[in-house]
Amino acid sequence: MAYTHSHIMASRRHPPSRVIIELDEYSSNPTQAFTFYNINQGRFQPPHVQMVDPVPHDAPKPPGYTRFVCISDTHSRTDLIQMPYGDVLIHAGDFTELGLPSEVKKFNDWLGSLPYEYKIVIAGNHELTFDHEFMADLIKQDFYYFPSVSKLKPENYENVQSLLTNCIYLQDSEVTVRGFRIYGSPWQPWFYGWGFNLPRGQALLDKWNLIPEGTDILITHGPPLGFLDWVPKKLQRVGCVELLNTVQRRVQPRLHVFGHIHEGYGVMADGTTTYVNSSVCTVNYQPVNPPIVIDLPNPRNT
Repeated sequence: MAYTHSHIMASRRHPPSRVIIELDEYSSNPTQAFTFYNINQGRFQPPHVQMVDPVPHDAPKPPGYTRFVCISDTHSRTDLIQMPYGDVLIHAGDFTELGLPSEVKKFNDWLGSLPYEYKIVIAGNHELTFDHEFMADLIKQDFYYFPSVSKLKPENYENVQSLLTNCIYLQDSEVTVRGFRIYGSPWQPWFYGWGFNLPRGQALLDKWNLIPEGTDILITHGPPLGFLDWVPKKLQRVGCVELLNTVQRRVQPRLHVFGHIHEGYGVMADGTTTYVNSSVCTVNYQPVNPPIVIDLPNPRNT
């Protein structure tokens, strides 16, 4: 199906009072949640949701639009990526293997070679050194789960974010670019003990409650439930139920960009929000998925 103006310009609902997202009863079991809501509400079936095609890289940008180039999960494998024309680059995390300062510097140098007017980056579970609580626990362990990281001296990673001089780094924070309010957050449900992991349920909901209403573009590392979150090898849905409810019922952004689940690469829409899993690397860590281009009409106040 062609990617049309209607997919990104659906009316946005702004309730007069703040919507409170309650903890979902199926929070701890996303596959069960997906099945329940699909059977009882058809929540993940047409016409509620649909797959859409991203903008072709060679398509001219319409007047009055901003072109966003979305990538994630590049894992220090940027050398062969063909980057298309655009105005704003969004990287939804996992730009390194382990968050080593040398990897961050290499990534920052690559960002500096790109011509985009703005480059916005969040961390993912592989950016271990960006998660200070994770690092504090790691260096206390008697065994080295991540040897090359656990041997780092604190002074070598405490200010690792400062190495990202060629982009805007967001971590539970926001920036306004070309009139678009953009919010970024690195957290995701627990995943084999990597960085920025939180247990499903209230801990993650507390993070999502920080997302401001009126956010136009949301960047998270992990997907919401039901949107490009299927892991075929395990026959499981792994997206976050609380993130889905926050996006659909409260924040309702125009665009939600994420990655993390390499198998989920693609674009979907629910009539209000366009969901982009921009994982460049496949499940075998081959950087072959092209960057995803999305054109959004500029806010009226710009």
